[in-house]
Amino acid sequence: MKFALRFDFRNPDLSGTTMADRYAAAVDMAAWADRLGCTRITVSEHHGSPDGYLPSPIPMLAAMAARTTDVRFLIAALIVPFHDPLRLAEDLIVLDNLSRGRVDLIAAGGYVREEFALFDVPMGERAARVTEAVRTLKAAFTGEPFDYRGRTVRLTPAPYRPGGPGVLLGGSSEPAARRAARIADGFVPSVPEVWEFYRDEVQRLGRPDPGPSPVGENRVVALAEDPEKGWEQMARFFLHETNAYGAWQAQDGVAGPYRTVADAEALRATGRYRVLTPEQFVTEQQESASPFVQFHPLCGGMPIESAWSSLRLFEHEVLPAFAADRGGPHV
Repeated sequence: MKFALRFDFRNPDLSGTTMADRYAAAVDMAAWADRLGCTRITVSEHHGSPDGYLPSPIPMLAAMAARTTDVRFLIAALIVPFHDPLRLAEDLIVLDNLSRGRVDLIAAGGYVREEFALFDVPMGERAARVTEAVRTLKAAFTGEPFDYRGRTVRLTPAPYRPGGPGVLLGGSSEPAARRAARIADGFVPSVPEVWEFYRDEVQRLGRPDPGPSPVGENRVVALAEDPEKGWEQMARFFLHETNAYGAWQAQDGVAGPYRTVADAEALRATGRYRVLTPEQFVTEQQESASPFVQFHPLCGGMPIESAWSSLRLFEHEVLPAFAADRGGPHV
């Protein structure tokens, strides 16, 4: 069975956890996941959030890379209008070397008004800044001289991985999807509906059809011996996450998977956040042709001990079931 982890490091007051402890726990979780064959660890970026949402994904991944050897990393998403393109390219090249080529990123234009005010960046410049940043990264990652704002520049050192980190584009609109087809290595839509614009543009440019959308529903699952007790302990953190994202996305009617909800029971009714026993989870995954889960262990400020409890149940009661199905040794 394949699995992945994601972190955004929300740490609201209700968590009762220092940010230093939360960061340390996530790095420990990365090392744990790498040992068990995790396929990908994703971190995200936002700025000035009252709950401390991670503003600097590159140093976080540098810390995780130092504790791991095989797992791949993804920044989803890097909000490029707030970064100097050349400095961003240098930081990513260093990270690529530290991780020995295990990093990719999704570049995005951002959507939270308070962040643009914080950096004094006009929201109307998003498309132009994303285009410049992506083109700069792709050129810088070649290790060769390139034209930048009317002058020739070259960044050193070269990336570890030939061509450097993969640069995909994220977005929730038709222009973003078509822009991705023109300038990026791929597209990761915020909502599945806009994928068809990317698919159309790729074919219009004479490239092969990329096929149906790779993005499914965004769901969070945690494991507990007693799901009712687990939901009671975890629901307020799930609620914080969905309402914090929902408030951001409601500002301008951004197309996205999150909506604010009134209370924990209303959230539970959506089915987007679930607490299952290991047995329930195994049964569900055994019905899939390709068993896979992405855990969000520190979701919404989840207490560190609750996060570890869920992950340990996965390690000791879920993974062995799939090893047994294959006739191999238990993990």
